[in-house]
Amino acid sequence: MSNKIIEKAPAGAGTELDVLIIGAGVSGLYQLHLMREKGLTARICEAGSGIGGTWFWNRYPGARLDSESPSYQYLFSEELYRNWTWSERFATQAEVEAWLNYVADSLALRQDIDLDTAVTSAVWDESILRWTVQTSRGTTLRPRFVIACCGMLSAPLTDQFPGQTLFKGQIFHTARWPATGANLAGKRVGVIGTGATGIQVVQALAPVAGELTVFVRTPHYALPMQNVQYSAVEIEAYKSNFRALQDQLPVSFGGFDFAPEYAWADLSPEKRLEILEACYSDGSLKFWLASFAELFVDEEVNAEISAFIRAKMRARLNDDRLSEILVPADYGFGTRRVPLENGFLEAFLQPNVHAVPVKSNPIAAVTPTGLQLADGTVHELDAIIMATGFDAGTGAFARIDFRGRDGLSLRDHWQKGVSTAFGLQMNGFPNLFMTGAPLAPSAALCNMPICLQFQNEWIADCIEHVLENGGHVIEPTAQIEREWVEHHDLVAASVLMSKTDSWYVGSNVAGKPRRLLAYAGGADAYRTRCLEIAESGYSGFDIH
Repeated sequence: MSNKIIEKAPAGAGTELDVLIIGAGVSGLYQLHLMREKGLTARICEAGSGIGGTWFWNRYPGARLDSESPSYQYLFSEELYRNWTWSERFATQAEVEAWLNYVADSLALRQDIDLDTAVTSAVWDESILRWTVQTSRGTTLRPRFVIACCGMLSAPLTDQFPGQTLFKGQIFHTARWPATGANLAGKRVGVIGTGATGIQVVQALAPVAGELTVFVRTPHYALPMQNVQYSAVEIEAYKSNFRALQDQLPVSFGGFDFAPEYAWADLSPEKRLEILEACYSDGSLKFWLASFAELFVDEEVNAEISAFIRAKMRARLNDDRLSEILVPADYGFGTRRVPLENGFLEAFLQPNVHAVPVKSNPIAAVTPTGLQLADGTVHELDAIIMATGFDAGTGAFARIDFRGRDGLSLRDHWQKGVSTAFGLQMNGFPNLFMTGAPLAPSAALCNMPICLQFQNEWIADCIEHVLENGGHVIEPTAQIEREWVEHHDLVAASVLMSKTDSWYVGSNVAGKPRRLLAYAGGADAYRTRCLEIAESGYSGFDIH
């Protein structure tokens, strides 16, 4: 890109730059690298005291990948890929955080990252065609473009129960776990929530806590993880597979190296069972994402597959009471987030681990000494761990006071109905780009580094196109945004997850408008559509 096209900030101005990136996670780091490769002045503002995004904040006991490590990487550089070595099939939080630090060092990114610097507001100034951005440090930045890489699960739901400030013991949210850790050995520990995070916490703390009481509102289907430590031979094998992954993952349905191979209707019951057993035994997300595609859209197929998983879970528990509490019965497999687990169910067979159902007898309050249920029962605790989830998709963006053209509030706009153009931009918010935002696969339904890398590259090329063609501003038209929302909703109506209450549709947050947050048509179809727009010269986007 020619520097003649880009108006550089005046020497010594300090506050003006071409691009401000919010967040130093998987998306933000690569976005910074791309912006610098394009010759633009760019910085990251990161609220945390270290880089890593999700993998910096979520350092709770048991946190690890449930995407396989070799596919949870950037694919733009074989050197970057091969020079990092994963130690196991499903890496721990500490190893993923270390990988992201390796990326930052390898690409020399740290000099352009401001840690402990949260963006509090961003206001579009039409008179200078720039954003005015305020940070928690009291600094003001005036970038041409803002790229919000805030994270799809970065706004934890922390203040959920009356009396939390009165508790005399320790209280933690899993997404704000102290970097120094927490000594819970021998203590009476309560865990609220049994989603993906709660499952990992329970199986990690069961051998440690004196008494572990798990408060279960909605039980989750979970698949047993088959984790292995990699040998030198296995490490070289996956590293040698880089080119195949580079070719296959970006054009796959979900950014993984597996996909359904058979149609349910074409097979006998015996063959269907054989495939289900094989996928189940793989010990990965393959059972969910590569057994039968029909489980996402066909209620009868979903019911049979759900029955298969329920039977597996009940057999492992071999306890009618625990099965009643821990095995889902009122929704279908795959219509909520499906986590992997490693001994979660068996933890409840230990004498120190207790399952307390709270759907019909909910948690009423936190008392100074524990948790009180609606019927007055009090569970005495030394520590409370809140695995209570997130304001997914929208929350991390809406917690920043974005003001677009004519003072349009992003927070207020989304409260009326969540909408974007391809999860990349929004009408009324010029020069604001997003990754991991609503109505894109990366909002939930994708192997994140793969989908985020595509969005990063699309944004970088788009900004380059605007500047090289003498433009200053890009914004999707109201029409193309409306068309994408309509297409998104049409696809969403065909999948069962849109009919099931979960964070996928925002039903875990009171008052949040219901809409499937992630595009369910596949990362491959999404990629094709976005590339068509780019190849057309960004038809449907107003550039001036």
